[in-house]
Amino acid sequence: MGKKQDKQLDTPKARTGSGNYDQELQRLQVELAHLQAWVVKTGARIVVLFEGRDAAGKGGIIKRIVERVSPRVFRIVALPAPTDREKTQVYMQRFLTHLPAAGEIVIFDRSWYTRPGVERVMGFCSEKDARRYLKLTPRFEDYIIDSGIVLIKYFLTVGMEEQEKRFRQRIDDPLRQWKLSPMDIASYRRWWDYSAAYDEMIRMTDTPKSPWWIVPSDDKKRARINCISHLLGTIPYERVRFEKPDIGKRDKRPKGYVPDESPRNVVPDVLRK
Repeated sequence: MGKKQDKQLDTPKARTGSGNYDQELQRLQVELAHLQAWVVKTGARIVVLFEGRDAAGKGGIIKRIVERVSPRVFRIVALPAPTDREKTQVYMQRFLTHLPAAGEIVIFDRSWYTRPGVERVMGFCSEKDARRYLKLTPRFEDYIIDSGIVLIKYFLTVGMEEQEKRFRQRIDDPLRQWKLSPMDIASYRRWWDYSAAYDEMIRMTDTPKSPWWIVPSDDKKRARINCISHLLGTIPYERVRFEKPDIGKRDKRPKGYVPDESPRNVVPDVLRK
């Protein structure tokens, strides 16, 4: 496993705007397809968890991981704020239902670490509850891992200047304005509160069995390549031989078949000359 990881991590030489990025991303997405085939064949269960600063690029990495694979194997879980009913449940309860079955990879875009992060800083939970939660979380993750699930945790970092640049891009670009939430604005203003919360969160939940992997993401493209490469290097998958199917020949057109020529609604061709 170590050798495989070294091999994966040794390859990226991408910089923003370079042709190397597209080439390397394509190569890694082919490997993700091989990983998918192995997961389906072996019945492996994998959880990949993404946390990090707002505007650090979690969505971009997740998009590149899943864009060329099956959504039935790679499932994204991005839970909204808890409902009134969920607020009365054990906090971990709503996450347990989303853990993978055999042959699945579940990607958490935010996770159970919302409590010691956003909820703690914004006052949605008490300081006492947050600290107690941090003490219990490693035990919860031990339970997940001991059940046979592979758990991989990534935390994306971004500098203050780069985060501000990305926030201002969201404000000015109609295609990005949906990304800007009141929580994002609060995280911008309360940078140091979030810094302290995340520092303690990582310190208390970074264990040999369930370590955090930090992804510097001031350079988005480099972060994507590095993170996907590391993910592939962490999972000891093997390439599964693809059995090419014989698609055979089409049936002959039946003698009695007459095409239906009744009027139909056809989407207009807006590009026609």
